[in-house]
Amino acid sequence: MSVKIRLKRMGAKKKPFYRVVVADSRSPRDGKFIEEIGYYDPLQEPSVLKVDEEKAKKWLSTGAQPTDTVKKLFQKAGIEKPAAVAASKAEEKQAVEPETV
Repeated sequence: MSVKIRLKRMGAKKKPFYRVVVADSRSPRDGKFIEEIGYYDPLQEPSVLKVDEEKAKKWLSTGAQPTDTVKKLFQKAGIEKPAAVAASKAEEKQAVEPETV
């Protein structure tokens, strides 16, 4: 089961409002989700992003993959993958790829 951190669209027509949710990658965009970790309102000036950092880091450390949009929002908010997890993923990738001589 692949888990993604993505945006769930809410709000009225032409007035989007998004919830940042953790969901199974097979479920639809606005469908069933595992946990809600925040929200994003692009209509306010400046746009508002409120995310529970502890929950986001917990899910990132357990292997949840953020979508491209969520990744950009997390970068603006200063939320990154924990360093130990990022380092172990890099080591796994090197171990899998054979060296060419």
